[in-house]
Amino acid sequence: MKAASRWGSEELEQVRALAASYFTKEVLPNVPKHVAQGYPDKALYRRAGELGLLCMSIPEAYGGGGGTFAHEAVLIEEQIRAGDPSMGFAVHCTIVAHYLLAYASEAQKEKWLPRLASGEWVGAIAMTEPGTGSDLQAISTRAVRDGDFYRVSGSKTFISNGHVCDFIIIAARTSDAKGHAGISLLCAEVSDTTPGFERGRILEKLGGKGQDTTELFFDDLKVPASNVLGGEEGRGFVQLMQQLPQERLSTALIAMASLERAMDVTVEYTKQRQVFGKPLFALQNTRFELAEVATLRRVCRTFIDDCIVSHLEGGLDVTTAAMAKYWVTDQACIVADRCLQLFGGYGYMKEYPIAHLFADTRVLRILAGANEVMKELVARSL
Repeated sequence: MKAASRWGSEELEQVRALAASYFTKEVLPNVPKHVAQGYPDKALYRRAGELGLLCMSIPEAYGGGGGTFAHEAVLIEEQIRAGDPSMGFAVHCTIVAHYLLAYASEAQKEKWLPRLASGEWVGAIAMTEPGTGSDLQAISTRAVRDGDFYRVSGSKTFISNGHVCDFIIIAARTSDAKGHAGISLLCAEVSDTTPGFERGRILEKLGGKGQDTTELFFDDLKVPASNVLGGEEGRGFVQLMQQLPQERLSTALIAMASLERAMDVTVEYTKQRQVFGKPLFALQNTRFELAEVATLRRVCRTFIDDCIVSHLEGGLDVTTAAMAKYWVTDQACIVADRCLQLFGGYGYMKEYPIAHLFADTRVLRILAGANEVMKELVARSL
């Protein structure tokens, strides 16, 4: 599925072709390995950096591609279209890099962003804790000032890229102020030998098995005081809220691409599968189901494209991003379920892509803020 004309361009089509080649030729052959070990090979991040596919929306002055969110959207779409469940580019490029672009000092941008753009570093953001879920104000991880450093202690869970990351943005409480007022974002360079930092188990998930989702533990991890994003304590929650619309749009876009792929593989299957002496597609129920799916696809794509255009113009608001996130992820799960049914028993077999789409899509209704939270945000605007 090519980019919609409203935000597409000849340049983006060239990026699309490059991304498609990267995923099909270099990533997909390694997916069985990634699934078996529970994380992708870091060399593939470096390869993506060499090709110019990382941080395409970051200015060239910081090692990025000098493009826009549209470039990141193309990368997301082609990853889903290829069927790769492993590379954590959505977090690395559209979330972590943009926190730095928005809030880091000039010196920090010059130091950190080129390493993310080249793939030398893999980025992660540590928000969720075992007892918080979508309630970010309930964060309990502490960062205590000690001279020129903070000492960070606490635990995080469900951290995408956690096993392979070299750079983490940590949401922590830097004061006893109630609610969101005491939350700050701290940037930490980490490795397997960093004192006070420990990677926990790679969590075994229902879907997305090749992408590492990990527990992280901090026990007096020393972080330079200058690494507080924005240079001032207590601004973390506001920074999170300001960046969440792009994260939620990215999640909706993943869902959109998943919905499109589910329909595409199902149409192909039903036209080949013979039932009662004719293609499955010839049966009225199949045709009606796919007609309804095609309509959902058109409605969702129109909405997503409108959101992308608004975001490119700087006008995507919190409410609309929440609408897109909850609505399109809900529809993607509905479509995956209906398409799997058309595969019959084969749809339940892991050798068929619809089974993976069914499992992989389900988490999209939970991450980046559960859909119930999205509805509450929408309701507040009424």
